Amino acid sequence: MGTTTASTRARSWWGWGYEDQAVPRDEVLATAGRLAERFDRAVETIDPPDIADLDLRAPRVAVPAALAEWCSTTPADRAAHTYGKSYRDIVRAVHGELPEPPDVVAFPATEADVVAVLDWCSSAGVAAIPYGGGSSVVGGVECAVGDRFVGVVSIDLGRLDRVLEVDPVSRAARIQAGALGPVLEEQLRPHGYTLRHFPQSFELSTLGGWLATRSGGHYASVYTHIDDFVESLRVVTPTGISESRRLPGSGAGPSPDRLFLGSEGSLGIITEAWMRVQDRPRWRASAGVVFGGYEEGVAATRAVAQSGLFPTNCRLLDGLEAATAAGTSGVAALLVLGFESADHPVDTWMARAVELCRDHGGDVPAGVQASDGTARARDDAVGSWRSSFLRAPYLRNGLVCCGMLLETFETACTWDAFDELHATVTESVNDALQRICGGGWVTCRFTHVYPDGPAPYFSITAPARIGSELPMWDEVKAAASEVLLAAGGTITHHHAVGRDHDPWYRRQRPAAFGRALTAVKAELDPAGILNPGVIV
Repeated sequence: MGTTTASTRARSWWGWGYEDQAVPRDEVLATAGRLAERFDRAVETIDPPDIADLDLRAPRVAVPAALAEWCSTTPADRAAHTYGKSYRDIVRAVHGELPEPPDVVAFPATEADVVAVLDWCSSAGVAAIPYGGGSSVVGGVECAVGDRFVGVVSIDLGRLDRVLEVDPVSRAARIQAGALGPVLEEQLRPHGYTLRHFPQSFELSTLGGWLATRSGGHYASVYTHIDDFVESLRVVTPTGISESRRLPGSGAGPSPDRLFLGSEGSLGIITEAWMRVQDRPRWRASAGVVFGGYEEGVAATRAVAQSGLFPTNCRLLDGLEAATAAGTSGVAALLVLGFESADHPVDTWMARAVELCRDHGGDVPAGVQASDGTARARDDAVGSWRSSFLRAPYLRNGLVCCGMLLETFETACTWDAFDELHATVTESVNDALQRICGGGWVTCRFTHVYPDGPAPYFSITAPARIGSELPMWDEVKAAASEVLLAAGGTITHHHAVGRDHDPWYRRQRPAAFGRALTAVKAELDPAGILNPGVIV
């Protein structure tokens, strides 16, 4: 069977992104050198192996003839679908450690194909791992399912990537689940619409993946999670198809869509959805607000979040995050503030938000940048942050190969709990980095804000020892997760649960809810083939 991958643009099989977007090696080494100097250590390097040099185990199952045309057992497809794109995934791939690749990668082109492959998996005892863009950073698409199954199939939905129907009266669109972010937006553009959901993984994640993980987008308030855009879902389960009625809202019992949103492929495979779309924005305004004290920045951000202005961007970066990601040094905090609208200028909203920030000691040194959609890219702190934000996953690839430990963990809490959570997490994780890695640092930013609380996003940079990265990561991850739960936060705000967060997720959710999920799993997936070990 030949390679049947849908995309023709070469993607990195071991790390994030497209090969033609890789950060040049000399830039990676220069960055690694600066970090190594700060940590007082030498730069170590390791190069990922070629696919031809990987020692993948032979496929353990034979694909039925009826499915063979759109299934693959090539090393390239199997290697690329073994892991997602977490730090742990990249480290294992760089070291050529792929002990449990999928036996088969399926590329269904129709919903009937999805039904067929699930029927085969259920009858043959083969685990089925739904796969969108493969951007999971929590072990959500990993093929390590234990020895209960005779094999594993990774089901890549990438060929189900069409906008099937647009309803301009209701302003909604029926979209297949395998559409990558840019593919989806390209098809909506001629209609004057946008889904307006832009996670950092946008270029290499899919609508189905966003739905299955309850993805959080770039926008800071109102439309933050993909849940907010859903009118109805169509889901293939091993026992039948579930399709909810398309409605703007309903009080008819528990929502069937909520059952599958966030289920991470453990209850069914989402094949299409009716989604609320938006008119494309025309008016925009943005500003970088600097603060001399971090507490003042937090207070200003809370004031904006509770004002009813509902900014599209309201990201508070601490001083170290602002210096490294936005090039702004000597400030305690930077608030990246933005508004946009398809209907009206947003100057009044921005002016009031800036006024609130100034009430808490904020300053806007570069002024407010406003446009009607024709302005050029910014070259101030806001523009620098945006560029760094999009480039970070590519730079991480190279720094992992230079022996750096780079991890993120995100949470959400109420405003009254934030100060203690921030102090406790920062202290505990810094102590863990000193003990485990001999140094490192933690930064914090808000990715989303709500009237009742923020979503803090912590980033870790520390030296690792090549060959010992995973035990070091395990300790740091456990320390961070324990302190988040103890401080009253959620184990994840928008990265999902996967396998990496599972122990803490089970402690966070009510026990009765866990039992109900188990019963639902038994009804929809009696053979237990769908993404074993995730959520249920």
